[in-house]
Amino acid sequence: MADFRDERVLIIIPAWNEEETLGDVLDEVAAELPSVDVVVVDDGSTDRTSEVARAKGVRVLQLPINLGVGGAMRAGYKFAARNRYTYTVQLDADGQHPPKEVPTILDALVSTGADVMIGARFAGAGDYQTRGPRRWSMTVLSVILSRVTRAELTDTTSGFKACGPRAISLFSTTYPAEYLGDTVEALVIAARGGLTVDQTGVSMRPRAGGRPSHSPVKAAVFLVRALLALGIALTRPGIPTEERPA
Repeated sequence: MADFRDERVLIIIPAWNEEETLGDVLDEVAAELPSVDVVVVDDGSTDRTSEVARAKGVRVLQLPINLGVGGAMRAGYKFAARNRYTYTVQLDADGQHPPKEVPTILDALVSTGADVMIGARFAGAGDYQTRGPRRWSMTVLSVILSRVTRAELTDTTSGFKACGPRAISLFSTTYPAEYLGDTVEALVIAARGGLTVDQTGVSMRPRAGGRPSHSPVKAAVFLVRALLALGIALTRPGIPTEERPA
C-alpha cells in the first residue's frame, strides 16, 4: 500500500488576524509533523499574523486584501501545484484542527484512493458537539451534498480536509472564493470535476481564540446562506471533460 510519508505533503493554513493562536498551532505542527512542509496564507491580516509565522520559520503567502478562506486556499493550492506537492491538508489557524489528526486523514485518502478526504466531526471519532439549529442546518447540507458527491457525508462544512494530486490541480484554478465556497461549493466542484470525495472521523477542538456564535438566529441565517451558495453552485456549468485533471 502506498504511504503518504513517501510523498511531498504541504499543510496550508489560511489565516486572517490569527496572531493570538497561530504560534501555538505552528508549534504543534512542528512537534507532531516535523517532516511536513507548511505554508501560511495571510489573508490580508491587519495584525501580526505574518510576523508570527515568519518567526516560526514558516513560509508565508501574503495577500494584499482579505479574500476569505476560499481565496486564501486557492492561493495555497496554486503554490502546491507549482511546487509539485502530492498531497495537501487544510489546517485552520484557530486551533480547532489537531495536527495529530493529519496522518489519520492522509492515511484514509491514500488507502481509499479518494481525491478529497474530509476530516469529519460527526463520524464516530472525538466528542465534538454542535446542537440545535446549527446542527440541523449542517445535517440538511450533508444530506444534499451526499447525493451530489455520491458519498455518505456527515460533516460537509468541515474545513479540515486532505487533497490528492487531481484535487490540487483542479482547485488551483477553480477553488471558489464566495461565502462557504471553501466547503459547500468546493465539494460540488470536486464532484462535477469527476473527483471522488469521502470522509473519515477525526476529533476536533473548540477554537482557541474568538467567540463563535451559535444563536438560533445566526444558525438560521447560516442555513439560508448555505442553501443559496449550494443552489448557485449546482446551477453553474460543469467543468468540460478536457479541462478535468488527469
